[in-house]
Amino acid sequence: MTTSQQNFALCEQAQGFLSREEQQLVIDGQRVPAASGQTLTTVNPSTGEVLARLAAGEQADVDRAVLAARKAFHGPWSTWTPYQRQALLTRIAQVLDEKFEELIHIEAMDMGAPVSRLRNTKPALMKMVSFFASQTANITGETLMNGIPGNVTTMTLKAPVGVIGGIIPWNGPLNSQFWIIGAVLASGCTAVLKPAEDASLSVLRVAEILHEAGMPAGVINVVTGLGKEAGHALASHPDVDRIAFTGSTETGRRIIEASTVNIKKLQLELGGKSADILCSDADLDRAVPGAAMGVFANSGQICFAGTRVLVQRPIVDEFTERLLAFIDTLRVGHSLDAAATLGPVISQPQLDRVLSYIDVGRDEGAELLCGGQRLEGELENGYFLQPSVFGGVTNQMRIAREEIFGPVLSILPFDDVDEAIAIANDSEYGLGGAVWSQSLSTALRVVHGVHTGTMWVNCYGYIDPLVGFGGTKLSGYGSKGSAAHMDTYLYTKSVYVEL
Repeated sequence: MTTSQQNFALCEQAQGFLSREEQQLVIDGQRVPAASGQTLTTVNPSTGEVLARLAAGEQADVDRAVLAARKAFHGPWSTWTPYQRQALLTRIAQVLDEKFEELIHIEAMDMGAPVSRLRNTKPALMKMVSFFASQTANITGETLMNGIPGNVTTMTLKAPVGVIGGIIPWNGPLNSQFWIIGAVLASGCTAVLKPAEDASLSVLRVAEILHEAGMPAGVINVVTGLGKEAGHALASHPDVDRIAFTGSTETGRRIIEASTVNIKKLQLELGGKSADILCSDADLDRAVPGAAMGVFANSGQICFAGTRVLVQRPIVDEFTERLLAFIDTLRVGHSLDAAATLGPVISQPQLDRVLSYIDVGRDEGAELLCGGQRLEGELENGYFLQPSVFGGVTNQMRIAREEIFGPVLSILPFDDVDEAIAIANDSEYGLGGAVWSQSLSTALRVVHGVHTGTMWVNCYGYIDPLVGFGGTKLSGYGSKGSAAHMDTYLYTKSVYVEL
């Protein structure tokens, strides 16, 4: 086998899964077609070719899935002890470990992330499953004092909310789904998952793996389909108790409106336009690659990407020179190319969107320093874009205010730390942000000053389920990870006992 063949080799297990004539829904432990019999296609973004046909789920399919989830919630699953649920999560971790190579090949083909990047996500996935396994034994209530006459004991209990609707984004579904699956299995809830139509395959395969590991039928169900049909049906369903959603702010608004049908609990991780602040004393050996990959990782398709890079004026020229040199070391290529650093964007519409913003940046007077073009040659059929950098950007330009969700970085100069904080806060979004400085007092001043859900100091993008993360302003609300995450899958029941 040549080096090229080795680079693009698809593992046998993944090939077997992808060779199915139709990828069906997973409802009540069974693979079933959509009630309408209709399908939709999903495309390999590296080649532009049809990768699979998905069952096109609609209202009737969501109804079936929610009914299965409700039945499982009240069935034998409700009698499982915390230790049984913990043992299940432990078995799932073992199976994920064994099948991880298969899963990342499916993910690479489906959403375009390079296998080299996906392999590096394994520790995060295993850590997430381990975290939720630990949480099964940490669901506690309290015994409380009271002012009631007589011999009355008062306490609180934590109980599972019920049926969860999970709407999963296309920019990393393999790991993203476990923020929902992990909490569902740890808490005793059940769920219906609706993956993005552009990247559903790893969610379908994981559902099969969960059943192989011993998860009861109906606990996790998967309905593929379009957001305006299956997604809306799930968000507005009167028998769904909670929605967990990651995606655009525009779609988040519609989910909030749909949730009023039965006053659903919500956790929303929405858009971002994060500011990455480089002070004049930043260690550029660390800050240049850190800021670059804070944008270009996953081809810019990360909600908390630090696309506004604020650079103090004394180091703007040096930073820019070193940034452009670093970009020259990045290789854009097919997702199965083991040497590729960056893959394609997810789809033709997304590519068109990113290119339109590059035109907007030019029209607004920003200077395109590199990139800005679709790649041609052997990559011309895929949705590949050069990493792009704009200089001379002001915070009033659309490229500095609107979420592009692609490999586009804007450099915004600033004079002092107060100005940097003001620029960072002059945004509708508040998901992530960072500061690079060798002065702890300066770094903490920025951390306390910037209004955002997560801040990194001299690093970018670390996420740990023990700590959790979430957003403010139009970036949504509710936590992923931490005890606060688990609390949203439970409700508090007050109990009075007269003896």
